[in-house]
Amino acid sequence: MSGSKQRMREKKLSKQPASVQYTSSPFNSSQSGGSWNGKGTPMSGHSSSTYGASPGGPSDRGGWVRGHQKDGGAYEEELPKFITAAAFAVARASEVQAMLKAVTKETGSCHVSGAIPNHMRRRAMSHNTKRLPCRLREVATRMKEKGLKAGPKKKEQPKNKSRKARRRHGNLLLEFNRRQRKNVWLETHIWHAKRFHMLKKWGYCLGDRPTAKCYRACYRAMSHHCLLQDLSYYCCIELQGDEDKLLACLSQLTSKDTGPTFAAVLALSGRRQGSTTVYRAGQYPSQPLGPVTFLWRPRTPGSSHRQLWIWAHPTLKQNLFPELQSVCQCTKPVIPSVALVVTPAEPAPSASKPGPRQTKKSPGAKRKRSAGDGEAPPEKKIVGDGTRPASAPVTWTSASTGIVINDLTMEVVRYRLIGPQSHAVLTEALEAATDCDAVSKAQASPLWWPQHCKDQAQMTLHRQQAEVFQTLKGVCSTGEVPPGTVLSLNVEDPRLALPKKRTQALSVVSADQDIDETTRELMLNGVPEHCCQSSLWDRFVRDNVTDNKLSEQEINRRKREVLVPGSRLRPTPLQSRVPVLMVQQPGKQVGHEMSGWGAGWDLLLPKGWGMAFWVPLVYRGVRIGGLKMSLKHSQNKGAPHFPHDFPDCPAGVCFQGEQETELLNKFKRRPPAKRTNYIKHGCLAPFRCPWQQLVEEWELITSEALEVGSGDEKRQGQSGAEPGGQPRLAAALQTGFSVLRNRKSLKMLSNWCRPTTTKGQRSLRARDQAPLDAASGAALLTTHVRALAWVRLSLLSKGRPELHAQVCVATQEDLQRLGDKKEAYSGPLEHPHKDRFKNKVKRRKKGSKKASPAPKSSTTLPTREAPDPHPDPPLAMAACPLPPAPASSAAAAGQTSAGPSGPPVPAEGPSSSSAASPANLVLGLWPDPLPSVTAHCSRVTLGWVTQGDFSLSAGCGEALGLVSLEGLVHTLMAQPAEQRGLVLLRSPSALHYRWAKINVEA
Repeated sequence: MSGSKQRMREKKLSKQPASVQYTSSPFNSSQSGGSWNGKGTPMSGHSSSTYGASPGGPSDRGGWVRGHQKDGGAYEEELPKFITAAAFAVARASEVQAMLKAVTKETGSCHVSGAIPNHMRRRAMSHNTKRLPCRLREVATRMKEKGLKAGPKKKEQPKNKSRKARRRHGNLLLEFNRRQRKNVWLETHIWHAKRFHMLKKWGYCLGDRPTAKCYRACYRAMSHHCLLQDLSYYCCIELQGDEDKLLACLSQLTSKDTGPTFAAVLALSGRRQGSTTVYRAGQYPSQPLGPVTFLWRPRTPGSSHRQLWIWAHPTLKQNLFPELQSVCQCTKPVIPSVALVVTPAEPAPSASKPGPRQTKKSPGAKRKRSAGDGEAPPEKKIVGDGTRPASAPVTWTSASTGIVINDLTMEVVRYRLIGPQSHAVLTEALEAATDCDAVSKAQASPLWWPQHCKDQAQMTLHRQQAEVFQTLKGVCSTGEVPPGTVLSLNVEDPRLALPKKRTQALSVVSADQDIDETTRELMLNGVPEHCCQSSLWDRFVRDNVTDNKLSEQEINRRKREVLVPGSRLRPTPLQSRVPVLMVQQPGKQVGHEMSGWGAGWDLLLPKGWGMAFWVPLVYRGVRIGGLKMSLKHSQNKGAPHFPHDFPDCPAGVCFQGEQETELLNKFKRRPPAKRTNYIKHGCLAPFRCPWQQLVEEWELITSEALEVGSGDEKRQGQSGAEPGGQPRLAAALQTGFSVLRNRKSLKMLSNWCRPTTTKGQRSLRARDQAPLDAASGAALLTTHVRALAWVRLSLLSKGRPELHAQVCVATQEDLQRLGDKKEAYSGPLEHPHKDRFKNKVKRRKKGSKKASPAPKSSTTLPTREAPDPHPDPPLAMAACPLPPAPASSAAAAGQTSAGPSGPPVPAEGPSSSSAASPANLVLGLWPDPLPSVTAHCSRVTLGWVTQGDFSLSAGCGEALGLVSLEGLVHTLMAQPAEQRGLVLLRSPSALHYRWAKINVEA
């Protein structure tokens, strides 16, 4: 048999039932004495169980063979004499069952039309039963009624639609809504997603950094032109009520020691924007929540009702909102009638309802979907924001105080323009709204602008605001305007005057030109109070402007109908008037250098108008920045950035935990041979800053010094210790740590640090403050217990500070070598430490769990090794006139002692054994609990860096960080006057200490 025939035979047999078997003989060999050939002649010498030819012949293959055989084989001529009916039926039972099933089974379609021959089938039979033969009509009618009762069958959607189907407008919106269930998009999201690396944070999807290399270009924009950022993710909380009651409630959250509060005169009038740090009610100086900015609505004559907007970071809102509800006693929620807030269909404002349009339809042309069709694409719906559930109420009232709290998050769009030419960009992109004609005023209109034009007082105010806005063009730089100035204006839709090409807006006035009296008045006193009043405060106006915005399609249609292509649309549509608020953002306000750097303007808009203003601003030549550039902006200003630099706030604690997890995962993704061994570098916590342990250890050091001093006094017959020493220690044991924010204390500390220029070339004139001595230092430390001080560090030589770099105290020998002009001393070196956990990590990798218990020496840390032959000066407290803590106190506090050049040995106890267990070890990282963070290295640790990089503005490495207040005061007291404020800075992955100058800017 050929191969093709064999394959055909196997294919046929594979379709037969499993019970059907083909034997090699048609009858039992017991009934015949031997084998028979095809002609009936017996063949001797062969097995009786075979039928046919000799071995190797065709019949040896067994079973039925198709076709004529070339070797002489043929079919049998004789049939069996008899068969057993029962056995024959059992053998064919499964075959009979399969045949019956095939006969009774209907065709592929269950419809009755399947019983009709193909040539008689018609398409109309599927819906008209009369087309069927009479014998099948009744069955078809029953099937039709059954289908109607079951309802329409849902069409099964394919898993992967084609790209053309996915890009349809309706399908795009459905996909966008699905992707916003966890992280809400801003109105400029799609614009950013095409040009930025997006980041999902705080319940939003935000742009982190551009995909293009433009770091220096963005810095130049902040320094010389304009940088644009979208800050719409900031949360706005509105408070309404009587002015006295509002101030009484809000006074519980702030303190005058930290600066202006909600009751500041200029901010309360509505002329300026204010900023303050809020705390939990009555808990100052502990338990801070974070910084906020606020804006009061100008007073209405004859009314004490006021309106206040508080802007807070999304991570701060979840802690601030309950405090506001508590102090204002607003516990009664107002359930909204409609939970969904409908916004335009696209992030770019292009889905508003167009006006009536008559178009001629040519025969045979495809009909386009219109807004009035029943199958119009679904509108994009924003169900709340990223900081609250969709069904949560947004309004709370109080029956006792009469205060109303509204959550306006995502209700107001906020853009920030940073740079000296920010005002030039605004004056070129925006244009004051024009008055309505007499016909529009006479007719009844649902729009807000015709009603606004009927009020002569409102129009007079609008013209005055427009004059102030025109005066702003005569200002040379944004920083010349008073900080926090507020200007209100009603502008026209900037899409109507969009330039054809991207241009760069510049100020028309140079610095050497003379300014007129009106501009001088604006630069000195700011905007008058009555010009700060805006319709943006009214919810009705905001909703009216949002709902009646012209779509991009309608704007483009009107531009096509203009006689001169590219000219401005005239007359301006009534829907194209928008109330906006412009708020001046102050630049650098502390320190002695670069005053006013980073100043700009904030633009507040109604929701839905984000892209309508974003694109015109981009066409004026601005650069776009993301979250990373916001951090660099704060770093160049020398200001703390929230929540990165607020370790005493709940949001800061949460951020540090997330940052540690992210950095640790990034560290573990690297191959073990390519990881930095931080244990050998003497870095205990490269991914976090143990602030609590730092302040506790410095407090222990100072308390031991006080005890020694009080013991000497007792031996001389004097009783008692230093006044306030023991109460301060007792109070510290009950509280955590806090960051020093008292303005008076910060100015005193800044004077003690001998303020200098960025690189420390020359000393600046000090303020009239108390001199640094033991009494003033003790008074400061008694007032602020377990406090951290915010400092700016400038490297005196080369180097680039890194995140979590150590700020250390220089010894007396270091200061002497630095003062020696004959030696170019760039800083000491930290001797490499020994990794005492490396062998344990290796044994864990080798799988030594099944081995017998290791000896005692393998489960405990090795003893201290011989000291280094070239040790650094002892920890010491060579720079601080304080005796080291006794061994008993250090052991009680969970600290360790350190050798001159090696890592400290943890105190004996259960904590040490648990820390040294192989399950908790990571190669190159010190396990928890940590030893002494102050005495671990050859130089005493003061604090750590939270922001560090090469500063393009200063031309050297700069860092911002926090240090222990007690350590800083004692370090300054121990240093000579000409070298006061000099510290050492060391990155986590380096052994070289760099000299840096501390400046406390207040």
